[in-house]
Amino acid sequence: MNQSRYVYWMFLMNSLLNILNFVPRELLDARFRGAQTSILVAAVLGTAFLSVFTILIAKFPGKSIQDILETALPKGLIIPLIIMFASLWCVAGLITILSFVDITMRFVSPDTGPGIVIISFLVLVCFCARMDSLSVLYGMEMLLAIILPLILYAIIKALVNPDFSWDSVLQIMTYSAHAPDLKSIAAATFSFSGYFNLAIFNRVLPKMKMKHSWVYAVNGLAVLLLTFYVPIGYFGTIGVEKHVYTWFSTADSIRIDTFLIERMLFIFYFAYLTLSLVSVTVHWHVGKELLTGLFPRKQAKNRSTGWQELAILGMFSGITLILMRLDQYQLNEFGVVFLYARWFGELLMIMLLCYCYAVAYRRRNP
Repeated sequence: MNQSRYVYWMFLMNSLLNILNFVPRELLDARFRGAQTSILVAAVLGTAFLSVFTILIAKFPGKSIQDILETALPKGLIIPLIIMFASLWCVAGLITILSFVDITMRFVSPDTGPGIVIISFLVLVCFCARMDSLSVLYGMEMLLAIILPLILYAIIKALVNPDFSWDSVLQIMTYSAHAPDLKSIAAATFSFSGYFNLAIFNRVLPKMKMKHSWVYAVNGLAVLLLTFYVPIGYFGTIGVEKHVYTWFSTADSIRIDTFLIERMLFIFYFAYLTLSLVSVTVHWHVGKELLTGLFPRKQAKNRSTGWQELAILGMFSGITLILMRLDQYQLNEFGVVFLYARWFGELLMIMLLCYCYAVAYRRRNP
């Protein structure tokens, strides 16, 4: 079985999800001051992070990040590190859910109470996140294969639409010589962060190998450029700042003349609803597995850990419900802080893997 394909699926899931979250907003806010050069820098840094992380963690086949850290670090240091990393995955999932609840209320069903929407999402996500890691990967692969043609259709339809203004795109390109913006780089590198899930999934992918790094670079760069240029082509260099969820506003601007569904918005919403729930399931599964790994492992194969999983997922859901009180501006600021924290968290984990590999190498070659 070619297990390396799951690395690409996780990367692709995270890359496409950028269209939904705060990445387009941060890039478009910096469209006159370095967003385009930031995208190029992010493609290089993101590919480098992905390649180094994947190569390093493949040196420890069948082990999660906790198992790897236990080979070189004291337990007193491992516990706060694992809690910190699990918090990043928890926040990554809850931001996606909160964003999609807001999208649902704005574009699809404004008369439905937000409580009903978020409870429905949380129940589905928590049920799926309790599955074993291989089942989560299989489900992710199957659902991505179903919705990917819909997303590609929406992107192609957006590019060939006569309402798309290439003049606006060419106009914004005149600002491409500006120096990179740190906030934009932090946002754009999130497009490559799908590999971070290997912190848990590495233990069920023992034969994984890093191949064809250029594919990830080209794919990630293409998605980032589409994320940035397409809304500008529809709303102009100035008008684009008036839209919160630029890609959903773009989808709502496209009509399908030869299909049963006239509005592209509904196809786009279905595809991204599925993608968002899959992403949250993966993130919360990883966070849940990290935290359950902190419990005593005695007789782990014979004892049920159901109550531990329910408690952790219940905690994730409770935090999500509490953060429902945030308004749009507060949620955006929270998302920006997360993008920075996630970036430095990835760098820290790569440094820890380098250290653990160096320790293991010295032990093998005294």
